[in-house]
Amino acid sequence: MAAVYENNAWAQVKEGWRQLYGSFARQGVSVENHEFRAAAAVDWGRSFHRDSVELCLNLRGNGTVRDGRTEARYAPHTVGFYCNTKSDLKAQRAAGETHSFITVEFSRGYVESQVESMEDALHPALRRWLSGRAGSAADVGVMSPGQEVTFQALRQPPVPVAARKLWYQGKTLELLSQVLFEPVPREEFFCQRQKRVARERVERTTAILRSHLADPPDIEALGAQVGCSPFYLSRLFSKDMGMTIPQYVRQLRMERAAELLLAGRHNVTETAMEVGYSSLSHFSKAFCTTIGCCPALFPSARALVEKFQARKMNPTAG
Repeated sequence: MAAVYENNAWAQVKEGWRQLYGSFARQGVSVENHEFRAAAAVDWGRSFHRDSVELCLNLRGNGTVRDGRTEARYAPHTVGFYCNTKSDLKAQRAAGETHSFITVEFSRGYVESQVESMEDALHPALRRWLSGRAGSAADVGVMSPGQEVTFQALRQPPVPVAARKLWYQGKTLELLSQVLFEPVPREEFFCQRQKRVARERVERTTAILRSHLADPPDIEALGAQVGCSPFYLSRLFSKDMGMTIPQYVRQLRMERAAELLLAGRHNVTETAMEVGYSSLSHFSKAFCTTIGCCPALFPSARALVEKFQARKMNPTAG
């Protein structure tokens, strides 16, 4: 029944919606991926379950959630939550835009069971909603670099398929603890802050590059988005990642190309275009250098396929 409910709610975008984990009806938690181009405004609120709280990690596109008195706006690179009661919230995704966002929906019972004895530390809006003193609640903030990395991981979990249930359980609780609790300000030494900011800038850069793989921003645009000079970002990225930004982009593109070729739904030319190459010869050369054989032969190169899949499951293995 839950799948039918969601399919009906997202019928306007068809394959632009898919469930990644869980079941709201059976487990009280559901993680859903949304990626579509909206020709007309999309009634986003049709998917909200009553008496639930939903987190939204919004990477692209603009959306609003209204309860009749206030309106929460979800701009690109924002994260937040909204609570629904027995009366429906009104929500809409903007027309003429590409939307890319992930939602994590919890039932009231699920939230109550997870935050028992911690209620005083919850976000004030959520605390009021749980106590019945607010019909609905919503809060939106800027998505952190770490949450942008989590966003990409939710779509492609870095674990074997058999372990994904456990992995998603941990990630949903991690997001619940980050978004639904009131942040506590903390003091940090100057050197600690420098390291944290540097790490966040690199994480933000990798997240931006992953989400704009076919047409990545240049170094000047990246620097502007993460808040530092292009030269400093380039040096910082190379030190932290062990490769330059162009090398990292090529690696991401080739990994994505290998996934597309293994899936069997794209030929070599289509794959090259999908990952941002207009020249088939340049694509083939880059693929051969990175993966170890020409793209046409890769799906049948068993040893290379096994090596690639092992590396995807354990990226730190080198």
